Amino acid sequence: MEESEKELKSLLKKVKEESGKVGLKLNIQKTKIMASGPITSWEIDGETVETVSNFILGGSKITADGDFSHEIKRRLLLGRKFMTNLESMFKSRDITLPTKVRLVKAMVFPVVMYGCESWTVKKAECRRIDAFELWCWRRLLGK
Repeated sequence: MEESEKELKSLLKKVKEESGKVGLKLNIQKTKIMASGPITSWEIDGETVETVSNFILGGSKITADGDFSHEIKRRLLLGRKFMTNLESMFKSRDITLPTKVRLVKAMVFPVVMYGCESWTVKKAECRRIDAFELWCWRRLLGK
């Protein structure tokens, strides 16, 4: 990540040089650039670098406009699906309530919150996340 187009070009050239020193080659066809503002077409050593409006980083979809609402909705749907799959376990009388709570904390919440370090969360999305958590606890208690 860089602040300007000039700095990014410099960084890419340096990465290409340094990787070449240890026998690695930067594959420009697999290299992509995303900018929050307008960007011209890019070329490094005569090869064109693809410009994209979004990409996946650490399991989260990053967009040029910084909107994570789609990613948050996707994660909440995954969590809801996971909770629904565990429903028979929650109805079981053989599993204690503390164990069920530990299961939700260990298996459901990480699915939803994976990659959340990079999210910019709006109030509405924060309310959705809170509502999902309450839904999980109600589901666990059979209500």
